[in-house]
Amino acid sequence: MKVLGIMGSPRRQGNTELLLDKALEGAREEGVEVQKVLVSKLKISPCLEIYACLKDGNCAIKDDMQSLYKKLLEADHIIFASPIFFYGVTSQAKAVIDRCQALWVRRYVLGMGKEDKRVRKGVFISVGATRGKKLFDGTVLTVKYFFDAVGVKYSGDLLVRGVDDKAQIKEHPATLEDAFRLGQELVLGNRHDA
Repeated sequence: MKVLGIMGSPRRQGNTELLLDKALEGAREEGVEVQKVLVSKLKISPCLEIYACLKDGNCAIKDDMQSLYKKLLEADHIIFASPIFFYGVTSQAKAVIDRCQALWVRRYVLGMGKEDKRVRKGVFISVGATRGKKLFDGTVLTVKYFFDAVGVKYSGDLLVRGVDDKAQIKEHPATLEDAFRLGQELVLGNRHDA
């Protein structure tokens, strides 16, 4: 079993990455293989909406997204992590989401991947500086549609308000423990569902 962690923050060792690492640690504790992708280290062009993917489900843009497509399709579970930038995911994370139009086309236009009977689940981790009531509304919806496009069921989240300073999450050990449990439950929940 493989769990893929997608780190959408450009800031290294910040709150989002620390929470993602804890969640991956929780998954690893259950004996699964984990991998973390740092989106800010990849060269990913935004979607150009040329619809070349309608031919065969493959994106015409040849960049680092090509290797990420493979990882997204091979993963049994996905942990997607992004801080909130202006009530949305980061531009780096959004580029990944937008480029998954090709995977959406595969599933819903070309009918590819129907032979994959795995129960694949995903969780979302996000941190926002403010405490706004609707702080995560848009991002949760975006991530739900992203997961649907890649064939993953949205199965939970850890949404943290009022944390902004780099590594400030270390002052919240209960939240770090929540992230650890989220990673464990992602793996264990699927074992019970299978």
